[in-house]
Amino acid sequence: MADRIQENQFTYGEGQTMNSDDVEIANRPGQPVNGRDYGTAGQQDEDADRPSDNAEEAVTRKPAANTDAVATRALAPDLLRGLLMVFMALDHNVLALNAWEHGQGRVGEGDGAVVHEWNRPIAYTIRTLTHLCAPGFTFLLGMGVVYFGRSRARLGWTGFQMVWHFVIRAVVLTLLCVLMGVVVSGGSIWFLNVVLFSLAIDYLLAGLLWLVISKTEPVLARGFAACLPEDTEDDDATQPLLTMSNGVKISAKEKWAADLSWHLHNVVLLALTGVTIWWNIWLSPTHGRCSAGTKPVTAKIIPDSPILRIWFWVVQEIGAISAFPPLAWISFSILGLLYGRLILARPWSVKTIRLATLLSALAFGLFFVFTRVFDFGNLSTGCLQTAEHTAHPGTNQYLVSPKSFFYITKYPPDVAFFSFTMAANLLLLTLFDVIPPRIASRFSILLAYGTSALFFYIVHQFMLFSLGGLLTRLYGHDMGFEDPVMQKPAIGIDNLWVYFGLWAITLAILSPLCHLYSRFKKTKGPNSIWRFF
Repeated sequence: MADRIQENQFTYGEGQTMNSDDVEIANRPGQPVNGRDYGTAGQQDEDADRPSDNAEEAVTRKPAANTDAVATRALAPDLLRGLLMVFMALDHNVLALNAWEHGQGRVGEGDGAVVHEWNRPIAYTIRTLTHLCAPGFTFLLGMGVVYFGRSRARLGWTGFQMVWHFVIRAVVLTLLCVLMGVVVSGGSIWFLNVVLFSLAIDYLLAGLLWLVISKTEPVLARGFAACLPEDTEDDDATQPLLTMSNGVKISAKEKWAADLSWHLHNVVLLALTGVTIWWNIWLSPTHGRCSAGTKPVTAKIIPDSPILRIWFWVVQEIGAISAFPPLAWISFSILGLLYGRLILARPWSVKTIRLATLLSALAFGLFFVFTRVFDFGNLSTGCLQTAEHTAHPGTNQYLVSPKSFFYITKYPPDVAFFSFTMAANLLLLTLFDVIPPRIASRFSILLAYGTSALFFYIVHQFMLFSLGGLLTRLYGHDMGFEDPVMQKPAIGIDNLWVYFGLWAITLAILSPLCHLYSRFKKTKGPNSIWRFF
């Protein structure tokens, strides 16, 4: 039972944590996992192993031998999300100060962007590190849909109530894009999508996909059971292997049918993950290839209307900037949905989940190496045209130098980007998971950031761009490149003391604010809009 409790305590969503009601309902003994419980799991005393969403309480109490593992499972995703918030602040600080060009090269990592020169070493390193943020947020969001849907189903929510929740959250996040665009730009930009709109739509679509699967999985299982031959009279064959939430025993045939349906739906999710990341290459006007000149040869694929382009392609129009097309990023949320289903399927041991997550990280890392060595799944083939590449004509461009090897296209994400960032995020999730909970719980700053992520996101944007704007007006100079947001010559500050100083001050101010907001959020009910942040 302890292992079953451990694997059910991941936090969920962008800036959300499981409240105590969600945790208790999601782990209530006798309730099915994905519609079923295996063996006798869940038939022990309900209060003996009940988890807590309070990290300190989970660490200090001593109800069971596996308390450490329980707390670790609760802390790891929040710690990962908190670390990603710190990385994100580094990235946005570059834009606030116009410290340097926003990319690994002197241009942004766009589809078919030709790189003639690498960015300065510190800029390249920071940019590579911050590539983990958007994929990590979207992955955790998809994983959280499984926990949210499962807990709300046990509260008795109908499908309509869940759809309404997903829609309301998507609308709130979209309205925030409008508000932030107007405030940050002084009214010149009315829609600024620097990830929130993508998260809004992907959360909605992942939620709807989960609802569809929750309906089709039992229907398909019943269909399989009807097609299978009847059980024999042998005692071993008719021994019940599955206990439903109402205590009804089902036959081995029905268990086999349920398992087959579950596996088939997982295969579909895996296939959807692959299709939705590969379509970024299929829908590319250059198919990810650059010509020998300065501009790639393009095909007429992208529609003229920004209302149509915004779903799959980057939009940069007068009054509207959308760098994160939601359907270009949905693969990460579908993968999170699949991961959430897998870890909740059976009472896996904590060691099994850790090992599986680590192996998944290594598999993604190996696949990333393949995209480099065999030059596939990239939106930058032939686009690296620096001096070092000119000196090595005919050589695989990604093998010319370490900077070439780790150069990845983000707008939109290509397969190499997907593999690299998911390998790193899953590795970090594993590392946080193996930290003893008594130590992990001391990372209170990361936990505060991770449990108030959307609050952090909004406040840090206003702080960075307000303070950064003031500093650049007082001490800025012409940087020699175009401001990517305002689309005019950039006035900025490239002094590293100022850059890291502003970043550190922002994080220091946000630490107590996030602690306070996290406490405030816990006083609200599970359906409060304040828990969105």
